[in-house]
Amino acid sequence: MKILEVQSLRKNFGSLEVINDISLEVNQGEVVGIIGPSGSGKSTLLRCLTLLETMDSGELTYLGQKAAYMNSSGKAVYAPPDELRKIRGYFGLVFQNFNLFPHFSVIKNIVDAPITVKKRNREEAYREGRELLAKVGLSDKENAYPYQLSGGQQQRVSIARALALNPKILFFDEPTSALDPELTGEILKVIRDLAAEKMTMVVVTHEMSFARDVADRVIFMDDGVIVEQGSAEQVINHPRQERTKAFLNRFEN
Repeated sequence: MKILEVQSLRKNFGSLEVINDISLEVNQGEVVGIIGPSGSGKSTLLRCLTLLETMDSGELTYLGQKAAYMNSSGKAVYAPPDELRKIRGYFGLVFQNFNLFPHFSVIKNIVDAPITVKKRNREEAYREGRELLAKVGLSDKENAYPYQLSGGQQQRVSIARALALNPKILFFDEPTSALDPELTGEILKVIRDLAAEKMTMVVVTHEMSFARDVADRVIFMDDGVIVEQGSAEQVINHPRQERTKAFLNRFEN
């Protein structure tokens, strides 16, 4: 089943074309890794897919529901607010820099949205929140505050918070880029565990070995276009395009 479909997505910032005619789809249970140099459009693509940026043209569909479509002049037109609100419930996003509420405890960071936005039963939300903390290895940090946690622990709380809304697909925007190398392993393990549970995920990452080992499919982007995509093993170990080869060679060296 297709969770996400994108057709002919374009995005400009003034005269700068950042995304140029990108089309892709993500199927249920699939892990898609997006790699590429800085400035290639990876994060902008993710922001368009999660409705944080508006596309200039293209179509965006979640589970058969159109979030945006092209009008007769080729411009992107978005669905009404009530439909977009429902569509936003289909996905979760884990940011680079955690974005936790500093004045909330760990458990309140996780349960706040399910209770206030989803109107979930309070006791049920707290029970599920504690289960998610156990999943990410932080059961003992329930009453701690973000400033008392390491960066890796804060990012694990961010993942638990995203999972608390039961998304159909989870997006990660360079989830380890703000971490010291020794903390990166904590996050990659959580994502590996989610992949083993067949969580549908799109991960923008600079961790090539992680992309190769965890992703079902890897997309290499440069200059706002998809240069190459295929199985993780093929793209990372046996790239076909010269631009992909040059990127990976420089990365390894």
